[in-house]
Amino acid sequence: MQSSPMLLEEPIRMASILEPSKPSFFPAMTKIVGTLGPKSRSIDTISRCLDAGMSVARFDFSWGDPEYHQETLENLRAAIKTTKKLCAVMLDTVGPEVQVVNRTDRPISLEADTLVVLTPDQSKEATPNLLPVNFSELSKAVKKGDTIFIGKYLFTGSETTSVWLEVSEVNGEDVTCLIKNSATLSGSLYTLHVSQIRINLPTLTDKDKEVISTWGVRNNIDFLSLYARHVEDVRHAREFLSKLGDLKQTQVYAKIENIEGLNHFDEILREADGVILSRGNLGIDLPPEKVFLFQKAAIYKCNMAGKPVVVTRVVDTMTDNLRPTRAEATDVANAVLDGSDAILLGAETLRGLYPVETISIVGKICAEAEKVYNQDLYFKKTVKHVGEPMSHLESIASSAVRAAIKVRASVIICFTSSGRAARLIAKYRPTMPVISVVIPQLKTDQLRWTFTGAFEARQSLIIRGLFPMLADPQHPAESKSGANESILKVALDHGKAFGIIKPHDRVVVCQKVGDSSVVKIIELED
Repeated sequence: MQSSPMLLEEPIRMASILEPSKPSFFPAMTKIVGTLGPKSRSIDTISRCLDAGMSVARFDFSWGDPEYHQETLENLRAAIKTTKKLCAVMLDTVGPEVQVVNRTDRPISLEADTLVVLTPDQSKEATPNLLPVNFSELSKAVKKGDTIFIGKYLFTGSETTSVWLEVSEVNGEDVTCLIKNSATLSGSLYTLHVSQIRINLPTLTDKDKEVISTWGVRNNIDFLSLYARHVEDVRHAREFLSKLGDLKQTQVYAKIENIEGLNHFDEILREADGVILSRGNLGIDLPPEKVFLFQKAAIYKCNMAGKPVVVTRVVDTMTDNLRPTRAEATDVANAVLDGSDAILLGAETLRGLYPVETISIVGKICAEAEKVYNQDLYFKKTVKHVGEPMSHLESIASSAVRAAIKVRASVIICFTSSGRAARLIAKYRPTMPVISVVIPQLKTDQLRWTFTGAFEARQSLIIRGLFPMLADPQHPAESKSGANESILKVALDHGKAFGIIKPHDRVVVCQKVGDSSVVKIIELED
């Protein structure tokens, strides 16, 4: 593995630490994915989340029914209308999750140094000595000495709500374990995680498929988040989406959350549209001292492949507190310096007490880290990694970024229909925002006319530094150059309105003219 691409070149001036953080229209170039749930589903709260910097809303189907999530989504749509801020939708599947089933709903208190039996017989009642699980093969998957974690918010590390077990013996289908810490499990379902063991369940369960083909299709979801252990998992999901017709444009993001996914990381990365590093789960599968190494190696690979990478579990303590710990604040900044595209907030916005404040603080930390991001070193590494000869588009994208940095442009404006050109520009991590002007294309299947463009615009909302705007559809009769000039004026006005373009600024424009791509630098008058 190469050394991390993100070492600060020069010492940071102490004076800049004392300057107040400057608010700007974009809270940060790094994007924020917020999970919507009980504490963040009213129109008012979602509007405030959008204003604070959330650009992707995640719907977690490991709990709640489709009707509940549909209500939340309708509220999101209303909030988008009132705030005029675009937001993409991510459907997060449950996947092969083993769960303990507590039909009584009574809290179960487990005592350290006592024994508990895990049984696949779900007709039995959960007690402090017996826990039914929804996986019949558990006894075949584990052996004496293996580690099992159980808990509702298992991966937060708050050890009073999750329990650590050690397998002491396997009898038929039952697994007897020694309880290592006292804990109280409350609620009806808790996740069970066996360290470094393959769970022989399909990646897309029947429940997942049903949710995707009903709720997903109905709502034209932008992203499907999928627990991936092998490249086949991503391929199967993509095949499943393409059969649904309406979702063939939906992007598949692979969640890497265990040793198996880590072992097949390179193949998964090639096939997936983006990667989510599920650090909570990974922190249980990997020794704690190895998690940061995986993060740095994985983010570097994603950056070089030009694929978006999302980091999870950053400010857990903000679920109950108004401020993150110093370690968490540093962790968010380091995720940005490592090269993350987006930060994903789970429990912090889903059931946390301060969803809006969490988004706002994470955005501020990201913005500060972006100021000291070593773009120069990163650019050189990326160009070297791509090598020669470069593809036509890659060459144009890297030239646009180099030109923008050399002339200190305030913004790069990229005209695109598929979104690919804008994504390639973002791959080189320019220090200024990239406004991707998505020009809708009119298409017909002989039965109806449809516009493409909305998907492409929303899917760039997870990529660092990319800020999409939808242009007016182009009429085939209009002259291309005249239309492009008028769209460019709209894009410039858009940038001026948001305060990112000022008089006398230079702007780099990347667009297609006829069959060739052109990078031009324009200097604005008053």
